[in-house]
Amino acid sequence: PKQEFEKAINIQTVLNELMHKVAHDDEFLKESLKNTIKVDEFTGKLFEIYNEVQRQGGSAQALSLGMLRSDLMLDSHCCPPDSKCKLSGQSFCCWKQVELNTIASGFGWLGPASGILHRYTVQEAGYPQHLENIPENKALEGLAGALVNAWKLYNNPKSVILFIVEDVTYNICDQKFHEFEIRKQCPEAFVIRRTLTEIGKRGKLTDDKRLMIDDKEVSVIYMRCGYHPDQYPSQLEWDARLMMELSLAIKSPSIQYHLAGTKKVQQELAKKGVLEKFLGDNAKKESVQDIFTGLYSLDHDEVGNVTFQKAMENPEKYVLKPQREGGGNNIYGADIKPFLEKIKDSEERSAYILMDRIAPPITKNYMVRPFAEPLLSDCISELGIFGYVIGTKDKILENKQVGHMLRTKLSHVNEGGVAAGLGALDSVFLVETNRCCTL
Repeated sequence: PKQEFEKAINIQTVLNELMHKVAHDDEFLKESLKNTIKVDEFTGKLFEIYNEVQRQGGSAQALSLGMLRSDLMLDSHCCPPDSKCKLSGQSFCCWKQVELNTIASGFGWLGPASGILHRYTVQEAGYPQHLENIPENKALEGLAGALVNAWKLYNNPKSVILFIVEDVTYNICDQKFHEFEIRKQCPEAFVIRRTLTEIGKRGKLTDDKRLMIDDKEVSVIYMRCGYHPDQYPSQLEWDARLMMELSLAIKSPSIQYHLAGTKKVQQELAKKGVLEKFLGDNAKKESVQDIFTGLYSLDHDEVGNVTFQKAMENPEKYVLKPQREGGGNNIYGADIKPFLEKIKDSEERSAYILMDRIAPPITKNYMVRPFAEPLLSDCISELGIFGYVIGTKDKILENKQVGHMLRTKLSHVNEGGVAAGLGALDSVFLVETNRCCTL
């Protein structure tokens, strides 16, 4: 729906501002994560780095670059069960946020690339009148532009932009086009790719905290790796992360941005009265509050125990989420109850949050997969909106929404990973339709 797409686009700069303020609120981060870091080893290690940076007087670089993606689904839960909307399977009434990514927010190129493919297909099929319904998508230009602008702010034309990558990178096509676009926008800015292990072995800090790797000074660090425990196989990689955080390089994300993107922090933001702390403008606060679905703590306290019981009684209504990025980590429906029974009396409960399961409208679409005939299937979609924000604790220098991506998956599967073959990259096709039900 065109109106809903425009709403999703317009709220992104508010979310950018919110996450920037959250990332720079030491008291809120510590209070939000105080229980989680005791039981989730990975989040605890990230928090150790955060504390160590503070202990050493803070990062040498006051600027942070947040490159964010807000993932949203249309939801139909507010429609009455016996309404025409609900019975048709086409009901929707509002956007609900699945999550907000602050690290390695992928598909900045492959998202727009699917739009190029679909525009070509539509035209070849003889429907040029429909091209205007596939919106322009400048995500790649915007995200690459953010890295170029950060490079310019560092103000050393001989410095390089560092992409932190995995030893084996399956999403290399998406990453390389960011590199190509950076070179296109600013031929003076060079990109190098290194792993955390390579930084640990060959990286060093100068006396004035400049990060050097292979005789090159690093101005901007763009992390496409470092969001999963497996990407830190030894202490060497953790030492590399600390070295980068202490350095003068502009980080995307900085350690505080990484922590601000954890599921637990997002759950804390959804609590009544919390948004007022960060968004003084009432219209901004309400626009964000509207996209929050139910997010609940599972801590060992009165609130957490009530949440626990609700999940045990109606597990199909919820998704259980750990503090992980990268997909494939969530627990759904019937699998929730036995898992919760296993950790009922364990402090491990604090490593998880519970989220209301979103019920998006079902559409018919062809799923195209390798080595198989295209299959007309029942599908649901998830929209990701890209944005970036550059600033210090006290001042935001740039705040922009830059583009989008769409993933579509079979309606009956839980996880929708593109790489896993359960979902596919898709394109937005705008239609003039109003909400079937109203809130």
